[in-house]
Amino acid sequence: MSFDPKEFRRCLGNFATGVTVMTAKSSDGKQVGVTANSFNSVSLDPPLILWSIVKTSSSYAIFEQSEHFAVNILAADQIDLSNNFAKPSDDKFANIEYTSGVGGSPILSNTAANFQCEKYQVVDGGDHWIMIGKVVAFENHGRAPLLYVQGSYAGAVSFTGAKTAANNVASGETLARLHDSAIYLMHKVLQKVQMNYLPKQSSTGLSTGEARILLVLSDAKNITREDLDNLVTIPSRDVTNALESLKSFGLINDNFELTVKGFDAAEHLWAISDQQQSTLFADFDHKELTTFKQSLHHLIKQLS
Repeated sequence: MSFDPKEFRRCLGNFATGVTVMTAKSSDGKQVGVTANSFNSVSLDPPLILWSIVKTSSSYAIFEQSEHFAVNILAADQIDLSNNFAKPSDDKFANIEYTSGVGGSPILSNTAANFQCEKYQVVDGGDHWIMIGKVVAFENHGRAPLLYVQGSYAGAVSFTGAKTAANNVASGETLARLHDSAIYLMHKVLQKVQMNYLPKQSSTGLSTGEARILLVLSDAKNITREDLDNLVTIPSRDVTNALESLKSFGLINDNFELTVKGFDAAEHLWAISDQQQSTLFADFDHKELTTFKQSLHHLIKQLS
């Protein structure tokens, strides 16, 4: 059976994962770090984990030589750290805060968690090497994790009850204090907005990352590739993949400009967004909606 590897990769992107930085140090003192979302657990007894690295990676030699490596599970506010280790650099650890773990493997600061591992086994996995490690130490810092899905970074939004009030025992009457919490209410609203909006966006045939880039390109003029990387919360390599897909779909040209087909696709995405907004705020008058948006802008600025 033969199929398009790009489409295969896009389909795999529907499986949400965490984001890690794998680190190791060779016997001669060379350090290496790579961003990976292929991390997974294997066994509790013995405690085994795995991840995979493309065979053509220049970093593999050090992972192969080292008897240890570390898994750094990134927190939600560490997108810049993920991007740093996802692109080539003479010294990826410059200005990065870390300590040395077992075997000298760098342990990055302020992560959600980390695992320090002995190299247990390396398995041939097609165009990747599957690295299996035996965990010898770990730390759980309890920070919200950074996620990756459909070619884009994301954050975890915890479910806050059943879909319908009839099935949700956590009603305002029984949990008055919880339902007076702005944090809880924002989580609840975001959960429901995503449940309604994302399936409609996906019906266009574009991934979340592709749709986000198309919307940005439709709203910005004379944008450069560097500008685009700064405007979207998407790993640089996946911006490249998304741009290639958008070009193959005939939606943009080589200068990142929308084609007629691309303009129509972007307008369709905006129409979906506008319809969702109209439905969501149907009971708001213009002044209330304007005040609400101003409050959101204020929160964003305050939290930046």
